[in-house]
Amino acid sequence: MATLMASALSNQLGAASGSLAFPVLGPVGVVAVRQLIAAAVLLPLVRPRIRALTRDQWWPVVLLAVVFGTMNLGLYAAIDRIGLGLAVTLEFLGPLAIALLTSRRKSSAVCAVIAGAGVLAITRPEASTDYLGIGLALVAASSWAAYILLNQTVGTRLPGIQGTAAATGISAALFLPVALTVFLMQKPDAFTVLCAVGAGILASVVPYVADLLALRKVPANLFGILMSINPVFAAVIGSVALHEALGLIEWAGIALIVAANAFSLLLRGRNGAARPSAER
Repeated sequence: MATLMASALSNQLGAASGSLAFPVLGPVGVVAVRQLIAAAVLLPLVRPRIRALTRDQWWPVVLLAVVFGTMNLGLYAAIDRIGLGLAVTLEFLGPLAIALLTSRRKSSAVCAVIAGAGVLAITRPEASTDYLGIGLALVAASSWAAYILLNQTVGTRLPGIQGTAAATGISAALFLPVALTVFLMQKPDAFTVLCAVGAGILASVVPYVADLLALRKVPANLFGILMSINPVFAAVIGSVALHEALGLIEWAGIALIVAANAFSLLLRGRNGAARPSAER
């Protein structure tokens, strides 16, 4: 639980940092820098044995590398077109779908629906006819769902965080030409680069590692519910850092998400405690 909370908080702080680089680098440039920074940090630390990977290990790693880019690029590009509220709401359909489809109990499905209602209340999306922006947000949602499932697979097939490190290396290689083009054309100042680098560490390195470790212990449906805490952190950060006032509806949404998360963890604790006694 603490690992996932740290992941969500770091992710939102990184998103806030990356948004400051949007005016110069744009969404594509920020995502490119994020992937390069993630690889620059993880590859030297982990030193994944890429040549020793088997075919069964390779395919989820390659797919995860592609998902890293499409998930972040889809969300950032969607935010640029349809706004933060609608983009985040649509993106959460990914983990929400995982939570609903993998739930074995009705109570877990109810928790997922409550968390989804909480996200809707916090983000309060406005209607949009920008179908490209909506499509990009749905791409991000699908990618987030794939990210959850692939991380589980990678976590079971490779030791430690070798799979995550290898995936970031592949993703960085794909985005390297993009980063070079953006930097040569835009020539960003030091502050912009610093913001993008901060996004790379906070929104890529920390969440990638934390989520992989968490998904080795947490089932996909519970992980999907717990990811609803991301909009809560986003709302709180916006309130503190940007002085954005939270109204009654937003606080109600936060309460719904906290209640859904608490209840889902309580259910897991009861189920976990029940299994040993049933086996005796």
